[in-house]
Amino acid sequence: MKKLMVLLLLSVLAPVAAFASKEEEDRVRDSAQVLQEILNIPDDIPRDLIDKAECLIILPSVKKGAFGIGGSYGRGVMVCRGGQHYTGPWGPPALYALEGVSIGFQLGGQATDFVLLVMNTKGAESLLGSKVKLGADASAAAGPKGRTAEGATDIVMKAEILSYSRNRGLFAGVSLEGSTLRSDGSANQKLYGRKLSAKEIIRQGKVRVPVCARPLVRLLNQKSPKNRSDPKSLE
Repeated sequence: MKKLMVLLLLSVLAPVAAFASKEEEDRVRDSAQVLQEILNIPDDIPRDLIDKAECLIILPSVKKGAFGIGGSYGRGVMVCRGGQHYTGPWGPPALYALEGVSIGFQLGGQATDFVLLVMNTKGAESLLGSKVKLGADASAAAGPKGRTAEGATDIVMKAEILSYSRNRGLFAGVSLEGSTLRSDGSANQKLYGRKLSAKEIIRQGKVRVPVCARPLVRLLNQKSPKNRSDPKSLE
């Protein structure tokens, strides 16, 4: 009787676990699709900025109202270059969450896609270590558009994180100051099948790139195979 109860319980939990994993896999696939579409926009993210980024964060379909009036909440992925100094190929993604009231007023009631560029090792290590408030724990600015970042302000060029949004077909740099980014621990556990920190996923080589993330990683390795930051900034 006891064995039968265990088998019945497993038969109920197995589909639930599969559904949870599929939800996280879909998030990774959606992130790849969003990045591909944004990189196909003629006046998109300057390619020289992508080439100097240590990590990218892609947050598809961030919606207003999840935390009440003016609030917003989004889930996506963070993917970084490998190697001790972020000079290797792009690696497996960690799942991240964006939350905060400040971005709610910019979304216009519609789902908005965000892409954030992490421009130096300090910003990357901050995000891998703990919850980060943009503008306080890490300097952030609206990213410039165009084929190159030439002419961008000094504030933009010194920011640790540059952010962009796409809403109703419009693509622009957007400020996310006041919002917070954090590793989505429960989602990472569902995606990889065991409890892992973002640092273990991205920096410590504890996992390989999952099948669902291969299109995203392949896209980044095609578009930006080499980190072209000043070598001194990577030490």
